[in-house]
Amino acid sequence: MAKLPIVGRRFTCFFPFPSRLSVFNYAALFLDLPLTWCPCSVQHSSRKPNESMRLVVVTIIGVVFGFFIGISFPTVSITKLHFPSSIVSYIEDKNSGLTAQAILNHAWISARNARGNASESSSNTTMKIYVPTNPRGAEMLAPGIIASESDFNAHRLWGDPAEDLPFKPKYLVTFTVGIAQKDNINRAVQKFSDDFAILLFHYDGHVTEWEEFEWSKRAIHISVLKQAKWWYAKRFLHPDIVAPYEYIFIWDEDLGVDHFNGEEYIKLVKKYQLEISQPGLEPDKGLTWQMTKRRGDREVHKDTEERPGWCTDPHLPPCAAFVEIMAPVFSRDAWRCVWHMIQNDLVHGWGLDFALRKCVEPAHEKIGVVDSQWIVHQVVPSLGNQGQAENGKAPWEGVRERCRKEWGIFQTRIAEADKAYYEMMGVTPPNVTFVH
Repeated sequence: MAKLPIVGRRFTCFFPFPSRLSVFNYAALFLDLPLTWCPCSVQHSSRKPNESMRLVVVTIIGVVFGFFIGISFPTVSITKLHFPSSIVSYIEDKNSGLTAQAILNHAWISARNARGNASESSSNTTMKIYVPTNPRGAEMLAPGIIASESDFNAHRLWGDPAEDLPFKPKYLVTFTVGIAQKDNINRAVQKFSDDFAILLFHYDGHVTEWEEFEWSKRAIHISVLKQAKWWYAKRFLHPDIVAPYEYIFIWDEDLGVDHFNGEEYIKLVKKYQLEISQPGLEPDKGLTWQMTKRRGDREVHKDTEERPGWCTDPHLPPCAAFVEIMAPVFSRDAWRCVWHMIQNDLVHGWGLDFALRKCVEPAHEKIGVVDSQWIVHQVVPSLGNQGQAENGKAPWEGVRERCRKEWGIFQTRIAEADKAYYEMMGVTPPNVTFVH
C-alpha cells in the first residue's frame, strides 16, 4: 500500500493510506503542534508546512466550530456579537459603502427568516384537518361539524332551531300516488298515527288538490311526471336521509287497509324480528304468490309451499325469504342494503323481490308476512295509464311489457355480478334457479 508522508515541525511520519489519523492530528501537524502518535516506526526531521495549506485547514476548522456554536445558541442576536477590528476592517474594505455590522446583520436576518418560514410551513401542515374516516369528500372537516344524515322533518323559518321539532316521527310511510286515488290514500293515511311521517310521490303533477286533507299540509310532497315508485325511492330515499326512521313503508296507491293498523303492525314486526316484511294479502283478490297469502291462524308466517318445481330450496324464494314489491316494509338497516341494489334505469322494480334476501341474514328468518294485519290489493292500473299507446297497444300494455323486460335485465345483472365476484374469489358459485 502507498505511503503518504506528513511533515511536522519535529519529525516526518509515514503511514499507510488511507489514514486513520483524525482531523485533529492533521491540525496539529499544520499548526506546528507536537504530534505524539505515529503509526510508523521511523521518524525523520521535519520542515515547515506550506503557509497556504495551513490557512485552508484553519478556515475549515473555524467554519465547523462556528456552525456548532451557532446551533447551540440559536437566539443570540448578531448585533450583540463583537468581532476583532482586523476582521471588521477586511469586510468593510471588500464592501465599500457598507459597514461590516450591517452586512452581518443582513446575513443573520436572512438566516432567521428562512428558519421561521420552515417552522411556519411545518406548523401549517400540522394545523390542517384531514380525517380519512369522515364521509367521502368531507375529510377536511372536523368530525364534530359533520351532519351526514338528515330527515323529512319540516322546520319553521323563525325562532330557535332547537324548538322547531317538539315531536319527531319514528317511522316513514311513502305512497306513489295519482289524483284518481286521492280518497283511497286518505283512508290509508288514517291508519297511521303521528309517529309516522307521510311522504307522497306524485306521478301526475297534481299536488295542490290534496290540500283539502289536513294531514296533507304536514306531509312531504314530491312531484315528477310519469315516474314509478322505485325511481322515486332511488332518488329521494337515500339511506342517510331516512336513517332517523326505524321502519320505512314503500307502498302502492291501490291498497285496501280496512283490517290494518300501523302501530299494531310495528309491534308484530319487532316481536318477530322481521327486517323486511309486508302485510298479508286477502286471498280472494290480487294474489300472485302463495307466500304473501294471508293465513288466518297465526300472526306471522315466514315460509310456504308453492306449486311443484317452483322452489329449489324451501328456504329460498318464492317459498321463503320473500315478499312482494307492492307493500314492502324495511328496517333502516335492511333498506341501506336494498337501496344500493336498486338499479337507476329499472324503474318498476320487478325482480327485486327475489333478491331482497341478499340484504338480511338469515333471510328465511328475517323476512316474513304479517297475517294479523292484512290488506287488499285492489289492482287499479292508475300508473299503467301513464304510459304511451304504441303500435296499437293500450298505454298500460306498454308499461306491463316494460316491467317484464326489466325483470329479465335485473336477473341477468344479478347473476353476472355474483358470477364475477365468485370468480374473483376463486369460489364455485351456488347453483340457484328462480321462477321467471
